[in-house]
Amino acid sequence: MNTNYLLNIVGPTAIGKTSLAIELANRFATEIISADSRQFYKEMTIGTAVPSKEELEAAKHHFIQHISIQDTYNVGDFETEAIEKLDELFKERNIVIMVGGSGLYTKSVLEGLDYFPEVSSEIRKDLNLKFEKEGLTPLQNKLQELDPDYFKIVDIENPHRLIRALEVCISSQKPYSSYLNQPKKTRNFTAISIGLDADRNIIYDRINKRVDIMIKEGLMEEAKNLFQKRELNALNTVGYKELFAYLEGNQSLETAISEIKKNTRRFAKRQLTWFKKDKETNWFNYKTPVETIQNFIESKINT
Repeated sequence: MNTNYLLNIVGPTAIGKTSLAIELANRFATEIISADSRQFYKEMTIGTAVPSKEELEAAKHHFIQHISIQDTYNVGDFETEAIEKLDELFKERNIVIMVGGSGLYTKSVLEGLDYFPEVSSEIRKDLNLKFEKEGLTPLQNKLQELDPDYFKIVDIENPHRLIRALEVCISSQKPYSSYLNQPKKTRNFTAISIGLDADRNIIYDRINKRVDIMIKEGLMEEAKNLFQKRELNALNTVGYKELFAYLEGNQSLETAISEIKKNTRRFAKRQLTWFKKDKETNWFNYKTPVETIQNFIESKINT
């Protein structure tokens, strides 16, 4: 039985995960590992809802703005680095917190990544070319045809994820989802997963308000500063791609902001679909007092 515990806090965007993580970090005198892949990049702050200066000072965070949008970095790199950091942190304490809404990154730490077969570089090249010429729709349709199960849970607005799944499907002649959920890797900690949730209308209202705040805080200026690098994969994400479309003259600012809200709501729905699949996650309403969650965690540890 492991005596180290990783408190894994998950849930949809804008639900209050960061606040809870900081509260628990202070109560358990520990540190936080971020598993939010959008918050890894130094150049992106407002649109990725990076914790504020005050929040970062309230509890020590790791993997926040630690790489550049121009760096090559993937979930495998994160798994390796996060496990190394956890090994280091567990030498001084027996509880560490991980928080984030990127399901695959969270899964990589808890269970390890699944094995996938080698894929042909030509297939990858062809898929990227198809995306450049025809956009996302043909990729989405093809994945729905080849792997309807994965299509239901993947972020279908993310070309990198679509291309990755399709190249495996085409190269192996097997669904991408057939390579998922392989035996878990051994870890030197016991995970206690805490999920925050709310009524769908409340989640959507919180998202809409957060987007309005982001615009007021200068998201447009941030997008303008990144506009020349908009082809980078890290920038093909909600909050930036819609404003890039506005800056390119393809839509009005009002439409761009409306699209950010809509796409973020869709993203939150996919997050919940992903996290709800894990039957080990213990769900709490987003308004649950932190003392209640702390007591629950302590009861699990002391069982």
